[in-house]
Amino acid sequence: MNKINLQPTLIPLITIAIILFIWFGPIRINYIENIIISIIIIIANYIEYKGKPFAALGFQRKKFTFKNILILAPLAALGLFAFYVFAVVPGITKLTGVPIDYSSFDQLKGNLPACLIALLVVWATAGFGEEIIFRGYFMRQFVKFFGESKVSIAFNIVLLACFFGFMHSYQGITGQLVAGFIGALFALIFYLRKYDLWFIIAVHGFFDTFAIICIYFGLA
Repeated sequence: MNKINLQPTLIPLITIAIILFIWFGPIRINYIENIIISIIIIIANYIEYKGKPFAALGFQRKKFTFKNILILAPLAALGLFAFYVFAVVPGITKLTGVPIDYSSFDQLKGNLPACLIALLVVWATAGFGEEIIFRGYFMRQFVKFFGESKVSIAFNIVLLACFFGFMHSYQGITGQLVAGFIGALFALIFYLRKYDLWFIIAVHGFFDTFAIICIYFGLA
């Protein structure tokens, strides 16, 4: 009788349970939680993929190029940020009748040292952390279990966009909807780039960099 291999199913289930406990459990670790979760994911992938955790997440060495990371990604982020500022935010704000709650970023206005620290934090926890978790792990695991049909990918993107938006509840209902929509676009880019995690990390990082610059100058 063939031995049933539970590893491809059991390890992701345990990993996701740990992630949810870190996010929603009684112990709060705030800014470093996504970093800790990313480390857990890398360890889980190391076990599941027999010592090749990074390739499974979408870290493709051949696509880590100057052109992709420092030219195409910033340009994509700038275009996405312009779309966010001039279309997404006004449109969803009009729909909900409530502005995004940016109050958690008030201390960054005109505060250069705080903004520089914030840049390091968002690149580590949002650029790398959120992309490893949502795109590199959750999205790739979904594909592993449910395939890459158009229906599956569409449901994958919508489902994770809803969860991504929910995780931004501190920005109010409008902020959640906007974050969910932008998260869906990040996921779509990740899919169209054939799961190039380096690229979407750079796009997310530069997107948040533009946001912090606007906050610093009081434009948000």
